[in-house]
Amino acid sequence: MDTTDHHTDSLSKPLISLMKGVVFREKDERLWQQLENQQIPVQDYVKVLGLELVLDPAEGYAWLKTCEPDEGEDPLPRLVGRRQLSYPVSLIIALLRKKLAESDSSGSDTRLILSIEDIADMVKVFFPSHGNEALLLDRIQTHLNKIADLGFIRRLKGQTNKIEVVRILKAFVDAQWLREFDDRLREYHEKMVTDSDNPEEDS
Repeated sequence: MDTTDHHTDSLSKPLISLMKGVVFREKDERLWQQLENQQIPVQDYVKVLGLELVLDPAEGYAWLKTCEPDEGEDPLPRLVGRRQLSYPVSLIIALLRKKLAESDSSGSDTRLILSIEDIADMVKVFFPSHGNEALLLDRIQTHLNKIADLGFIRRLKGQTNKIEVVRILKAFVDAQWLREFDDRLREYHEKMVTDSDNPEEDS
């Protein structure tokens, strides 16, 4: 392979991986090294597509987000689609993000691991009460499956009752959003009260 082929290969693999989703250093050290080495060319390439490379070397993850158009410019078609989340899924994501911030502030373990019961205790005040703890836990498991699909949590091997919050959640739920957390919780709570007579459907 000549130097041109090698350069193309080292650029193509990170780009293809980013187009598919989030790149984690811990999952593929070699790919991560390629991405760091080719960071500038990758940034230049995705910018043409209306995307921006977000790379956090401290946390060890990278992903692509849609660039916001400058004032007066028409937005480009979105390559990275937005997912419409249900209120329960959004609520749990918000609570997990707040818990992650509290964990970081306390200087405790960098890994945030929670049990399903921990999460149930966090969210039950915002969910319509049906007096059935088992039903609540089943519903939370369903919502957590959605959140795992988004890449914000991972299930612990051999411990089906526990999840780890993936730190990339910090990038998707920023500090400004977190400062408005109480207002958002009131909105969620009002929504849950309004829908209390109708079981929500998570699409």
